[in-house]
Amino acid sequence: MKKIKYFFEFLIISFLFSIYKILGLKISSYIGGKLSESFGPIFRSRKIIESNIQRAIPKINSLEMNDITKNMWNNYGRTLSEYMFLKDFRNNKFKSNINIVGTEILEKIKLEKNPVIFVSGHFSNFELMAMEIEKSGVNLSAIYRPLNNIFLNVLMEKIRKKYICKKQIKKGTSGVRELLRLYKKGYSIALMIDQRVSEGIKSKFFDEDAFTTTIPAQFIKKFNCKVVPIYIERHNNINFNIKIEKPIEFKRNTPIEKITRDLNIWLEKMILKNPGQWIWSHNRWK
Repeated sequence: MKKIKYFFEFLIISFLFSIYKILGLKISSYIGGKLSESFGPIFRSRKIIESNIQRAIPKINSLEMNDITKNMWNNYGRTLSEYMFLKDFRNNKFKSNINIVGTEILEKIKLEKNPVIFVSGHFSNFELMAMEIEKSGVNLSAIYRPLNNIFLNVLMEKIRKKYICKKQIKKGTSGVRELLRLYKKGYSIALMIDQRVSEGIKSKFFDEDAFTTTIPAQFIKKFNCKVVPIYIERHNNINFNIKIEKPIEFKRNTPIEKITRDLNIWLEKMILKNPGQWIWSHNRWK
C-alpha cells in the first residue's frame, strides 16, 4: 500500500517538475510555495510542527506560530520547485541570485589542502550550500539521507550527484567508512547536523534531549580537523545569502558531548534567526 502511495507521489512531483521547467524559476518558485502552503499540511502533522516550534520558542503566540508555519511551507515548496533549476544555478545562470560572504575562507581551505567539516542545517534552499562549496574548487563529499519514497529518491539522487555534489554519501555505518576514506584523500565533508539519528548521542537541543550526530566530534578527535559552519537565507523570493563562518578549532581532548552540544547551540541560533526557513515538520525530539 505504501509503495502505491509513493508511486503516485512520484507521478505528481514528476508532473510538477515538467511544468516548472517550462515556467521558469521565478514563476515556478512562487507556484511551488503557494501549492505547498495549501497542500503541505495534508501530508504532515500540524501537531508535530506546532509542538516543535513551541519547544524552541516557548512564549510564541498563535499569530507568530501561524506565520512561521506558513513561511516554512512556502519555503519548502519553493525549494522543491527549484530542483528543476539546479543545473542553471550550477552553470551560473542565476549567479546574481546568490550572494556569498566568506569566499576567502573557501579559498584558504582550497589552498591549504587541509579538509574540514562543513556543518549546517535544512535552512532555506539548503542544497545550494554544498553546490557553492564544490563550485569554489574545494574537494567535497556530502552526507545525505535517502528519501523514504523509493521512486522519488532515484530521481533526487541523480540530480544531487549531477549538480550539487558528486560525492554523495548515504548516512549510516557504511557511509561513515566511506567518509573516512575520502577524508584521508583530501575531501572535506558537508553535513547537516539537524537531523535525528539513531547512531548519535542525546544532546540538548532547545533545552530538550535529542539524538544528534557525533560525526563532527569523531573527526575532530581523530584528525584534529576544523569545523566550518555555513548558513543560507532566502530573501526576495528567489535570492539567497550564504555565509561561510570562520572555522571553529576545538581542542582534540574536548569531550564528544561538549563538541556536539556546542554545535547544537550554533544551530539553535541560526534557526531562531529566521524560523520560517527551517523545516519544523520532522519529529526531531522523538
